[in-house]
Amino acid sequence: MPKAKQHKRRRINKIKPLIKTSVHRIKVRHLIVIVLLLGGLMTVSDHSYQVQANSCPDVKIIFARGSGGERYTSSHYLAFKSSLESKLTTTDLTYEFEDLDYPAVSIDVGDGHLGTLLGAYIGSGEAYEFGESVHQGTAELLRTVNNDGCSNTKYVFGGYSQGAVVLLNGITQIDPSKVVYIATFGDPKIYLPEGAGPVPTACSGRGLSDYRIYVPDCRAHEGILGARNPYVIDGYTGKIGTWCNKYDILCSSYYSIKSHTSYVEDGLYEDASKLLFSKIAKVFEIKNEYISPHDTAILIDSTGSMDSLIDQYKAEALNLAQKTLDAGGRVALYDYRDLADDYTPIERCNFETCTIDTFQSGLEAIQTDNGGDAAESLLSASVHVMQHLEWRLGSTKSLVILTDDGYHSPDLDGTTFYDVKRISQQIDPVNFYIITTDDNMELYQSLAEATGGSVTSNMSNLSILTDTIMEKYDSLPRVEEEFADVTDDTSLSHLTISQIEENDGSIKINFDTDGIATIVILNDAILGATDQHDITFTDLNNNVINTVTLVPLSNTRRGEPVSTSLNATSGYGSVDAPTSSNLSNSSTSPSLPNFPQNFTIPKAPNTGRK
Repeated sequence: MPKAKQHKRRRINKIKPLIKTSVHRIKVRHLIVIVLLLGGLMTVSDHSYQVQANSCPDVKIIFARGSGGERYTSSHYLAFKSSLESKLTTTDLTYEFEDLDYPAVSIDVGDGHLGTLLGAYIGSGEAYEFGESVHQGTAELLRTVNNDGCSNTKYVFGGYSQGAVVLLNGITQIDPSKVVYIATFGDPKIYLPEGAGPVPTACSGRGLSDYRIYVPDCRAHEGILGARNPYVIDGYTGKIGTWCNKYDILCSSYYSIKSHTSYVEDGLYEDASKLLFSKIAKVFEIKNEYISPHDTAILIDSTGSMDSLIDQYKAEALNLAQKTLDAGGRVALYDYRDLADDYTPIERCNFETCTIDTFQSGLEAIQTDNGGDAAESLLSASVHVMQHLEWRLGSTKSLVILTDDGYHSPDLDGTTFYDVKRISQQIDPVNFYIITTDDNMELYQSLAEATGGSVTSNMSNLSILTDTIMEKYDSLPRVEEEFADVTDDTSLSHLTISQIEENDGSIKINFDTDGIATIVILNDAILGATDQHDITFTDLNNNVINTVTLVPLSNTRRGEPVSTSLNATSGYGSVDAPTSSNLSNSSTSPSLPNFPQNFTIPKAPNTGRK
């Protein structure tokens, strides 16, 4: 086949008129603009970058940039493209990149500092332009994919900020069989149910969503624009992954704008490119030299009760070892029994000594014997294996356990479940995959969840689990857990709308909050923040449903958004809100200039420019 190449495109100069909208105005007492996603700067699309005639590449990669990003020149598009292209050029695949042709509207916010008081009135027409921008982007995505005339072309999508909204809106009308993978970055409509509640399960490493690729903040739950629920629609399971920087105001529970613009310098596009390339390699059945390297240790229960299963388990262990070594990974082999049998785990070969031949010899040396009670010393054996192996930094780390029985908890030497979990997480983590009998599935579920792995029955097709392990990608931790010594302020502010009233065409919202300030959003456009407890809207657009969202802020985190729908002629009356002793309507809340320094934002927040 010809050497891989990128299809050249013809560039035509684009006209970029400034569209200023001042028809709709909002009266907000002490409103401070911190616009992130909305905008008034629009570009006219002319399909400048055309594909060569009669060209149907093997792979087409479409990126949807964030608000304010210039097409084909934004730092996010360039980082996404260069990271993935460096891997595609090593193959014989034909491919092309496209930066989606849509406005990606933005607003000029002056010096870009939250503490700047802009006065009572600000222009609000741009709030409606954000929705139109997303609509145009969705329509262009559908036109590009559904009318390409290339039945064999596969698609890879990447979307940052506003672009993530465009992509996940559009895939509802795209055949999933055409899509290899979708990567979202800084998605303002992220949904991670494991981050909900006062003690989120994600903070103990449990119940992590499959599409959670890199979201360090264990309290990340809903995006600042609400939640897309479900985040993965039918047909796209295993084809969507999300990246959210730890303090990103749009998708984490914190409110750093700098973190939202740091995806390029933090290397998250490079991280994503490895996963994307592994998905492409699997679809086209080509060798993947860029996959996150695998370090896989296999731990086999060799007690007497395993006699009827041991040959079946050994066969699948050999299959997993072969696939891991073929992909450039490393394997290790141990067997264990019960400490009551005076049997410590035996190393058959480690990451440095295991070849396929030494591994197979090690398997043949394992014989079943002993084992009195049903429980074995798995916890102690797991700690022994994890601590005696030299795990590679940046590798996907797996411990595969094959057993037909349960385990002592605590173990006979005092090792506890929490010791195993702690050591697993400290290493990076080490994901536990347990193959066991049907009646032990529930027992092992918590161990698998706590370490980011899974459990399956030996009655199932064991090769499915092998494929799951090989597809696992863990170069970065999926989540950072919270432990007892955490000093970070994890308290969230709360907000309740107490009254909505209409007066001479304007609509006033009164609300109670225990936060130091409130972010104000109109129709998915973030307008600013106020330290007051009421806002008045005038001249709303009667042709759309006007949704106002209020997001309370504490000293370090943002609380759950509260939304309500308004209409300029709806005749709203008073709305009573539940009383709450911890909410204050005091006018003595801290002034906005005292906010933390990470509130200082760049002029175009979603472009990555400083």
